Amino acid sequence: MKTLTPAAIVAGLDESAAVRALAALAQAQRLRAFRALVVAGPEGLTPGVMAERLKIAPSALSFHLKELVHAGLASSESRGRNLIYRASFDRMNALLAYLTEHCCQGQPCEATAAVECRDC
Repeated sequence: MKTLTPAAIVAGLDESAAVRALAALAQAQRLRAFRALVVAGPEGLTPGVMAERLKIAPSALSFHLKELVHAGLASSESRGRNLIYRASFDRMNALLAYLTEHCCQGQPCEATAAVECRDC
């Protein structure tokens, strides 16, 4: 996977995209769904497995996943008769970089290094 510098990551996310992503995460079930996708890693999860693990009705989960995809925080892929949802780690890292861009008066700091997903 290509490694981007913090400046390149931030450059890919503007204020309206950051607001859209934060708004998508500002709901408990969507936040739980996103965190489940992050934990699942690149393999992703099917909606059925997610609904069971999170104890969310499939119809509600479908709505929440659509919101995460619209915000760019998740993607979906058809695999046979199943959909696989995955967290968008690039977008997650871009959002975190956007939020911490001027942390520590613009100097590199531990907080910025800690937020980037290194295994993704």
